[in-house]
Amino acid sequence: MTGLVWDVDRLRIATDAAGIALWSWNVDTDRLELDERGHVLWGVPNGTITFEILSARIHPEDLDRVRAAFAATRDIIGNYETDFRILLAGKIRWISARGRGDDQGIVGRIMYGVFIDVTERKKAEAAREMIADEMNHRVKNILAITSALTTISARSTATKDDMVKDLRQRIVALSKAHDMVRPDYSQQHKATPLGDLLATLLEPYSIIHSNSERLHITTPKLLVGERSATALALVVHELATNSIKYGALSSAKGSLEIKCSAKRGEVEIVWTENGGPPVSKPSGRPGFGTKLVATSLSDQLGGTISANWPPTGVIIILKMSEARLGA
Repeated sequence: MTGLVWDVDRLRIATDAAGIALWSWNVDTDRLELDERGHVLWGVPNGTITFEILSARIHPEDLDRVRAAFAATRDIIGNYETDFRILLAGKIRWISARGRGDDQGIVGRIMYGVFIDVTERKKAEAAREMIADEMNHRVKNILAITSALTTISARSTATKDDMVKDLRQRIVALSKAHDMVRPDYSQQHKATPLGDLLATLLEPYSIIHSNSERLHITTPKLLVGERSATALALVVHELATNSIKYGALSSAKGSLEIKCSAKRGEVEIVWTENGGPPVSKPSGRPGFGTKLVATSLSDQLGGTISANWPPTGVIIILKMSEARLGA
């Protein structure tokens, strides 16, 4: 390293490589100056600016917190870091503001620090959080399904041995449905007919000797790709879980009809329940399961979900891209 000179150009190369934007703040005038990367990061014109100008870019939900954090920086001992969102061209970006408090490193009346775009890190954190929440939700669903299937088996069989056989059959069907959408990596992955996928996913809830008229599925000849199968399975399992807890599948007389159609590049799946307990539109904020279904449909299948709540049973309408379904 002998002879290496850390001049302005070399420092600029290093900060550019790290995606770091530089800022300075005059603590008396409240004026800020940004380097070129900082102006691009914030989407503001070159020149001296104020915190108020940057405030117009900060997400409204974060603005008060950021104001308080910057006001407190001079009293903080050691390094500080504040992460917040900004709105730029209609998109949300995450920025991390970093510096040193307690007037360490202050030159004259000017403090220095950096802005770093941490959007990708925040997306990764949100994805991990989503996965953790999804796993927790799935475990709860499995316990709810197992409890409900046990009740159904007890209700639809006459002896203990018959109940054990019935329950085992349903659990094996659940396992088969899981293998269908999450195959072993050593297996060759293939597209699956939509009707076969739906029938396999719903088999645990419609064992024939319980009620041969319990489930009706009508689909055109459509193939579901490997990536889409997992998303669709998540949606179907969520709907089935809700039905077995509160809807038609919770009743011995309940039935489920699924009609699928494809038109102009869009697939529509209509899920109609009948014969269960009276239903009504849920009140309050949507639960995690509802959000998970909507997110899976939107992000992975390019689709939407809507519902009607006649007393006879809920009607769910799923719409998705035919091209995305086959991917």
